[in-house]
Amino acid sequence: MHEPATPLRQAVDDYLRSVALERGASSHTERAYRGDLETLLAFVDARGAEPDPALLDLELLREWVWRLNDEGLAASTLARRTSTVRGFTAWLARTGRAPGDAGARLRAPRPGRHLPRVLTRAQVDEVLEVLDARAGSGDPLALRDRAIVELLYASALRVSELVGLDLADVDDARRTVRVLGKGAKERVVPFGMPAQRALDAYRDRARPAIATERSGDALFLGARGARESTRAVYALVAGLLAELPGSGPSGPHALRHTAATHLLDGGADLRAVQELLGHASLGTTQIYTHVSAERLAEAYRTAHPRA
Repeated sequence: MHEPATPLRQAVDDYLRSVALERGASSHTERAYRGDLETLLAFVDARGAEPDPALLDLELLREWVWRLNDEGLAASTLARRTSTVRGFTAWLARTGRAPGDAGARLRAPRPGRHLPRVLTRAQVDEVLEVLDARAGSGDPLALRDRAIVELLYASALRVSELVGLDLADVDDARRTVRVLGKGAKERVVPFGMPAQRALDAYRDRARPAIATERSGDALFLGARGARESTRAVYALVAGLLAELPGSGPSGPHALRHTAATHLLDGGADLRAVQELLGHASLGTTQIYTHVSAERLAEAYRTAHPRA
């Protein structure tokens, strides 16, 4: 006796029937769609996720694409499977089987390029909880590490930008940092209250204990008192991410990608996020470089999980 189909499998069957009836798709196309969606069903089952179409979310779908990418699929196959799932999730939303289109922003990686690693919000919380526990001991280096990671995630900084910060670059009143990015271009980036609290604890209780005559005005200091190095920050973040599920790069850039993705998922304006990141290459027109500071700060406050 066959087990009853799960709601997700039933939805897949109904979607394929609609594709055949409404679009007049050939049997070959229907088989291809079914094969693509079967990989998603198998992934949901293996991951132990609830097989309910209403509970599909972008984080789960991105993880599925990561898994396919790791299997070494041809770029054309990966693009087709991603497209199939986008069509499926759009149909779920259109027919009221899901509250929204979970796959609307799902994309396959470009040929020859790796997908950036994006942590889930739960994973970010897990990393920050680990850092909070370490900082609870009062150890100066643990307080510094928490401030580093909070600021990396809060402001989506490049690691080179972070280690280049001086004390005077932090504006506590406005809760912003002044950053010197690629091409010596300066920008002002907001951060939230959790990062503010972590910075306060570091500057008040940890930095004075680490500082030496070599420290100068550097904000973040290494164990011997000199400006913190990019290599040390890479090692810190890689160690924190090593135990988390998911594949892909584990350095500070993963936090940058994650922050930008979470902002967009939260409804931030794409142009504001491009300004936040200092991505001149993404803005081919002047409009991307003229987002007002007020608009950027408002987008940040309403969209970033730790604003």
